[in-house]
Amino acid sequence: MIKEIVMKNRSYRRFKEIEKIDSSVLTELIELVRFTPSSVNFQPLRFKMVNEPEDNHKVFETLSWAGLLKEWKGPAEGERPSAYIIILTDLSVANNMKIDVGITAQTIMLGAAEKGIGGCMLGSIKRELLAENMKIDLDKYSIDLVLALGIPAEEVRIVNLPENGATAYYRDEKDVHCVPKRKVEDLMI
Repeated sequence: MIKEIVMKNRSYRRFKEIEKIDSSVLTELIELVRFTPSSVNFQPLRFKMVNEPEDNHKVFETLSWAGLLKEWKGPAEGERPSAYIIILTDLSVANNMKIDVGITAQTIMLGAAEKGIGGCMLGSIKRELLAENMKIDLDKYSIDLVLALGIPAEEVRIVNLPENGATAYYRDEKDVHCVPKRKVEDLMI
């Protein structure tokens, strides 16, 4: 069962924007985090849920999408995420909590995949603009990651690493997003 969820949890970058994700679903995804490990059990992470079209636009304009697809400017209108979860660290509790952020982001994304929701973790963020747009106090919080969420409107396929060892993802002639992965035996030392 976990393998099926992991396989469904791809980095989607095009969504059915019209299909809204309710705040209660976002809350359920964030609630999963309560049960995950936290360094020294500080639990410093905080979350900003965004799922209204006007606010979605304010988040979208602060993000950079698919750096390896140089010609692609990101999802077009109608293909954009219908929700976001902004992961923040409460600086009064701790800072530099990258391990917690990773555990948390993956947990939320697996929970989303279980619900048929796709997403993409985005770290290329215009943080000051996002803070301004979403009224986030950067003296109190660091903006660590943005999770873009929605119903997937594209196919993402795992493919074997080519002979030349290139790991760069790409779109094939049918516009399928292909992600090269190493074979398990290549991971072992």
